[in-house]
Amino acid sequence: IMVLPRDGLKDHQGKALKYDKVYYVGEQDFYVPRDEKGNFKRYASVGESHDDVVKAMRTLTPTHVVFNGKVGALTGKAALTAKVGETVLIVHSQANRDTRPHLIGGHGDYVWGDRASSATRQSATSRPGFIPR
Repeated sequence: IMVLPRDGLKDHQGKALKYDKVYYVGEQDFYVPRDEKGNFKRYASVGESHDDVVKAMRTLTPTHVVFNGKVGALTGKAALTAKVGETVLIVHSQANRDTRPHLIGGHGDYVWGDRASSATRQSATSRPGFIPR
C-alpha cells in the first residue's frame, strides 16, 4: 500500500507533480514447503501447513517470487503500457527483501526512496515509487 500526501506529490522545489497514469507493481515472495524428495508439499487445510510454512520462511529463501500475485501478471494483455509523452507513476512494493525495479532503456525523473519526504531528481530507480521519463 502506498499512501500519497493529501496535497499530492511534489518535486524537490515543492511544485506539484502531474502524471497521466499510475501502475502498482507488487513483488511477493512465497515460501512453499518441500518434502524429503524436494517436491512441493500439499495440505488438506491451511492450518495443517502452518509449521512447515514457518520453517520454510525462516530460511529467508523464497521458493517463488512473483509480481502482482502470479506468473505473467504483467505480461501480454496485462502489460504496463504508456503512450509516447505520457508520464507514469510506478509504485513498487516488496515487503520481504530489499529489491529495486530497473527500467530497461529508461530511467526515473523523480525517485522516492525509503522514508524520503521529498523527491530527488536523478537518473536511477529506487523504491517505493518513481516516475519514468
